[in-house]
Amino acid sequence: MNPTRTPRITTYRHWLAEQRGLHFDHYDALWRWSITDLPAFWASIWDFFELQSPTPWSAVVAPDTMPGARWFAGAQINYASQVLRHADAAHAAGCPAIVWQNERMAAPQEMSWTELRRQVGCFALRLRDSGVQPGDRVCAYLPNGPQAVVAFLACASVGAVWSICSPDMGPVAVLDRFRQIEPRVLLAVDGQQWAGVAHDRRPVLHEVLAGLPTVQHVVLLPDLDASAQPADFAAAGRQTHAYADWTAGDPGDWQPDLLPFEHPLWVVYSSGTTGLPKAIVHGHGGIVLEMLKGSLHNDIAPSAETGERFHWFSSTGWIMWNAQVGALLGGTTICLYDGNPGGPAGAPDWGTLWRFAGAAGVTWFGAGAAFYASCLKAGVQPMQQADLSRLQAVGSTGSPLSDEGYQWLWDHLPRPGGQDMWIATISGGTDFAGAFVAGNRELPQVRGEMQCRCLGAAVAAWSEDGHELLDQVGELVCTRPMPSMPLYFWGDVGNRRYIESYFDMYPGGDGKPAAWRHGDWIRITRRGGAVIYGRSDATINRHGIRMGTAELYRAVELLPEVLDSLVVDLEYLGRESWMALFVVLREGLQLDAALTQRLKQAIRATLSARHVPNDIYQVAAIPRTLSGKKMELPVKKLLLGAAPEQVLRRDAMANAAAVDWFVEFARRRGSGSTA
Repeated sequence: MNPTRTPRITTYRHWLAEQRGLHFDHYDALWRWSITDLPAFWASIWDFFELQSPTPWSAVVAPDTMPGARWFAGAQINYASQVLRHADAAHAAGCPAIVWQNERMAAPQEMSWTELRRQVGCFALRLRDSGVQPGDRVCAYLPNGPQAVVAFLACASVGAVWSICSPDMGPVAVLDRFRQIEPRVLLAVDGQQWAGVAHDRRPVLHEVLAGLPTVQHVVLLPDLDASAQPADFAAAGRQTHAYADWTAGDPGDWQPDLLPFEHPLWVVYSSGTTGLPKAIVHGHGGIVLEMLKGSLHNDIAPSAETGERFHWFSSTGWIMWNAQVGALLGGTTICLYDGNPGGPAGAPDWGTLWRFAGAAGVTWFGAGAAFYASCLKAGVQPMQQADLSRLQAVGSTGSPLSDEGYQWLWDHLPRPGGQDMWIATISGGTDFAGAFVAGNRELPQVRGEMQCRCLGAAVAAWSEDGHELLDQVGELVCTRPMPSMPLYFWGDVGNRRYIESYFDMYPGGDGKPAAWRHGDWIRITRRGGAVIYGRSDATINRHGIRMGTAELYRAVELLPEVLDSLVVDLEYLGRESWMALFVVLREGLQLDAALTQRLKQAIRATLSARHVPNDIYQVAAIPRTLSGKKMELPVKKLLLGAAPEQVLRRDAMANAAAVDWFVEFARRRGSGSTA
């Protein structure tokens, strides 16, 4: 990326003028057109990026309703085809497809586009030889390396449905996800190094396989220091294979299969406050369009033209892994790092990712806002860690980036072309695998504010009764459909849970449209920018990875000492988030240091280290509604500073006295004491 080149979104505007006769004097006019004339806008994205289908579509969107919109009926596409169409040009320009490094590697390694195409083709042929058909599920328990990218593209190329979990997740969390979709193939790693420590994942893998009787093939990727063999995971009716064998050979004239536009691509997971994680199904075409459109906002160009190298630090369990891989759709080199961004255990080193960025020649660097806050607190000087002269843009998501975070980035990173580093702050979600608000290199930067609502995303702040708010905090809603919204939830009969998840608050009717309620608090500024204030529901959002409270309760309440529990995750604009767990213990027991550690270990082993609470408190009772539901959101609002009479209805509670402890606890927190 060259700071003097024309931004991609500017090129798109010029293209609209030349090819469509559409002229927009400012971004707000362009955005309003994009959410008003959906067929014209999304057809322009298809044509601008020169997508191809051997068959025409009958309509861009029909019906134009939400939920229920269907897109590009009749068109055929394949995610993997769109990636690999860039291989020849990028390879001729000497640009790698993937640059990667993990904690054991002294320096980054590269995979060429030619090698990527070869490995994807070989893996795809092995899937076919194993009897995998379009619609079959292929699951992965893999770290953030090129092997996961190869396997995903191969899966997509044959029309199988992909799903992945990070190897730091425990067996219960993995099974809660994969068991829902009954995979036929499981790829897995037997170990992983994290924070300088080697973690043996074989016991977890055995437990996961025991809970997945539908798995017929296991493909094992050995960790560098592990001695596991594929045969170690054999069982009656199950075949085991080495990953290296599945990527060996010459695929010949292999090509990805063309698929209907809305053919399922992957299953990702986003949790609510009750039940199993939502198994969200997205389609090939919708994801291709959304991620290519996102490249306009992120100003990411094909590497063959610009030498671009895109990095977004993520585990494979976060939707930002999918977004990073999505940069390949535009022919951009992606840079992967697998390991602890804070360095080895007991020896914090927040320069790790900056050194990787320098060694890999990263031009676009993304991470969660919590990473930048940690660097700031640790006093890191990125430009003393590595040569960052190629860096042209920084992205942030996962939680609000504080004003201090903006200033730290401007103060401690290069100034391309003599200008402040461009910071693309993004807010979106796993639910639609995209962004609602994001950056725009054409617009001025305002500290603490995201620059704009995304093209094609009819985002607004609404009051509880459905009125639009300007410069006031309200519920983040989207009032028009988007192609990357879920096709459906796996196993959701009648779309009941899908509708409850997004349309329960604003279902439409009486002349009002249905609106997607995303579960964030947002303020739309008079400039057209946006500020996100954290979750408006009770979902846990740790380092950008959402986890349902129900999953944590299952982990905690398995301990015989625990009778009941409640968790709240408080996100503060400009401050580090704080998560608290409240537990009711059996009569006569006290929450001592040993039990506290057991609770944390249970959460760490069952879910992940990210979801261990900051503090744990013993309480006499958990407040519940008359219908028996835990009062998570009222307690959360109370602890965020709301007045008790505004958020609590004692006549709607089954145990009104239980809330008194929380009211007093909130008062003490407000005064700076929780002793």
